[in-house]
Amino acid sequence: MAGDGCEFCAVVRGKEPAEVVLDTDTVIAFLDRRPVFKGHVLVVTREHVETLTDLPDALLEPVFAAARLMAATVRTALGSTGSFVAMNNTVSQSVPHLHVHVVPRTKGDGLRGFFWPRTTYADGEMAEYADRLRAALDPTSAVGQEPR
Repeated sequence: MAGDGCEFCAVVRGKEPAEVVLDTDTVIAFLDRRPVFKGHVLVVTREHVETLTDLPDALLEPVFAAARLMAATVRTALGSTGSFVAMNNTVSQSVPHLHVHVVPRTKGDGLRGFFWPRTTYADGEMAEYADRLRAALDPTSAVGQEPR
């Protein structure tokens, strides 16, 4: 089966714990365990796809609609003034499964260029951030389909 041994496929299948904030038939979004800033979300395909060039046309809209939705949600839920949205393809791709980073940003937050310092969550803090993001999501706006 494609994705055997893939950390993100394990999250999709519920075999690996994650703070899921969006779950649809085609994509799932969850908090990065090593966030650039707290509230950093990863949007991944449910289907194992490694890079953007491998992404089937049918998944283009759901993936980027979810990324757009999460970019708006981090502003609403976390009070960020913007976001950084990015994707690596093979080089610097720590997990070989397509994922879009949605990082909450605030002017003067210290993020410069492509250097991504990482931080950690205190005990219970990751769940608190996930709850805030989930609460800010309008279930009817979930990328054109019913949430799971």
